[in-house]
Amino acid sequence: MAENQQSKRVENGGNYWRFMAMVSTSTVLMFFLMYANTYDADHFFWSETRFWMMFVMGAMMMVVMILFMWGMYKDRKKNFIIIGVAAIVFALALWLVRSQTTVTGSEYMQAMIPHHSIAIMTSERAHIRDPRVRKLAHDIILAQRREIAQMKYLIADIEENGVRTTERLPEGIETPQGAMR
Repeated sequence: MAENQQSKRVENGGNYWRFMAMVSTSTVLMFFLMYANTYDADHFFWSETRFWMMFVMGAMMMVVMILFMWGMYKDRKKNFIIIGVAAIVFALALWLVRSQTTVTGSEYMQAMIPHHSIAIMTSERAHIRDPRVRKLAHDIILAQRREIAQMKYLIADIEENGVRTTERLPEGIETPQGAMR
């Protein structure tokens, strides 16, 4: 009986709930796959940027899938609604990724740690023969490890003590305005 209902849905224009379940599942899986090239599990941090990027990819996948399966999903009105919703989600999520409007200082660092981790992994594992390039890769590894440690320290300090203002900076630390002169 369930098979008969499934075949009737396909004959009548496709199972749109199943389509949305496929897209949603794939979109969530893509979020986690964005961490697959992180060097160390200790470098896994929540990244709002990657969260918004997941929607960019999911929206694009929704359009590609509906266009490839147009013959299976025969309700043109629903198909165009899917494309329209996907376009809106894509545009909004891409704007959020590129503008970084919702990203705070801690969230910025949480996104940068996995990014730096990727640089460590590729620099360490690439088969580099030229000694100049190998030295560059070594320098990148050292810099990225130092910056990851610094970001972890700052994240913990902000969680414990709150965001500092320029009035609360320790002596000897230059303000961003002073550094720009």
